[in-house]
Amino acid sequence: QVQLVESGGGLVQAGDSLTLTCAASARTLDIAVMAWFRQAPGKEREFVAATGWSSSGGYYAESVKGRFTISRDNAKNSVYLRMNTLKPDDAAIYYCAAKSGITNYKQPANYHYWGQGTRVTISA
Repeated sequence: QVQLVESGGGLVQAGDSLTLTCAASARTLDIAVMAWFRQAPGKEREFVAATGWSSSGGYYAESVKGRFTISRDNAKNSVYLRMNTLKPDDAAIYYCAAKSGITNYKQPANYHYWGQGTRVTISA
């Protein structure tokens, strides 16, 4: 069983930057993809970014492409989300998730492990 713990959320102003961290309790061989999702009040959980444990680069939602960067540190079993030029629409609870297999990485239902979330609040 893998536990995911997010941190780094908080209150920032529009235009500011923030980095979220997801620490995994263990690295299991069946985890292929780590991702960030977010959920704003009254909205469905949506895909933000994903990366593979064994591959470089990331995959992004159109709404964050060019502003957010996902990265990982395999030695620390950690994944990060660097968020630049934050907008009011980016305000949400951000969740870290992990899954086996590399397909269908944008669908929340395909993820086996979830963190408890960290809240990002943005003032205009």
